[in-house]
Amino acid sequence: MAIMKILITGASGFIGSRLVPMLEAEGHELTRLVRRITSGPAGEILWDPESTSGSIQGLEGFDAAIHLAGENIGNSRWTPEKKRRILESRKSGTGLLVRSLALSKSPPKVLISASAIGYYGNRAEEILREDSPPGTGFLADVCRAWEESTQAASDRGIRVVRLRTGVVLNAREGALSKMLLPFRLGLGGKFGSGRQYMSWICLDDLIEIIKFTLQTQLCGPVNVVTPNPVRNSEFARTLGRVLSRPALFPLPGVVLRVLLGEMADALLLHSARVEPAQLAAAGYQFKYPDLVRALQHVIREDRIRRQTQA
Repeated sequence: MAIMKILITGASGFIGSRLVPMLEAEGHELTRLVRRITSGPAGEILWDPESTSGSIQGLEGFDAAIHLAGENIGNSRWTPEKKRRILESRKSGTGLLVRSLALSKSPPKVLISASAIGYYGNRAEEILREDSPPGTGFLADVCRAWEESTQAASDRGIRVVRLRTGVVLNAREGALSKMLLPFRLGLGGKFGSGRQYMSWICLDDLIEIIKFTLQTQLCGPVNVVTPNPVRNSEFARTLGRVLSRPALFPLPGVVLRVLLGEMADALLLHSARVEPAQLAAAGYQFKYPDLVRALQHVIREDRIRRQTQA
């Protein structure tokens, strides 16, 4: 890949903190959009992602922009205020960035903007590809508004890639990190009926896919999931097997709803059987398409990290 000047938001987040050092190691020049200037790495531009007016200054001369910033959706119950922050952090933040890029004299050739398979809502057994219509519900509404906020970049002639990411497998953050302790204690099991489909991606593949979209001509929505979605019950059995633990303690839907409220249905009990049609057509080769190998890799990587830190 040719060396690029890349603008990035969410550089310190779950995905960004893994992506940034890999891009820098390949020689790319990164500039971070940050809420406050730090004494950390050089190359920072101040922005307010909640701003609904104005534009960000200094966004000239970038080859690409990667937009990953947004309120964490899984770290607390969805109160009305939490839901407002989830929506506005994506709608306003994306709008401000896109507006600023569109106004620049030399806009980047590509904008890679995060989204999620929440776009499709709860769709049971239906096979979902990038041309499938949006679903209903809070997350579907958020993802639709999120993606619509990138339109001004497309109108400006910027190639826009909207990454509809599935459940990201990583032992330190995300859904899997919260599941590991009960499963390691032998207390894990399926969620609800266990029949709902989980469309997932290993963090390593997600990083490679972002790099892949930088160097290809992929455009529009891209489902960032493996070709092998599994039912929740199969995921629980596989995780238990990889950890050499039973997975016999299901969490009924009613209990999850008491514990987590609306978030339980949207994140744990809904079904999304998603296929990566765009990636398949572009020839992307998954590093970890198989759930057993992906979980083994993630858990082995976490074990090595823990031993290194000890």
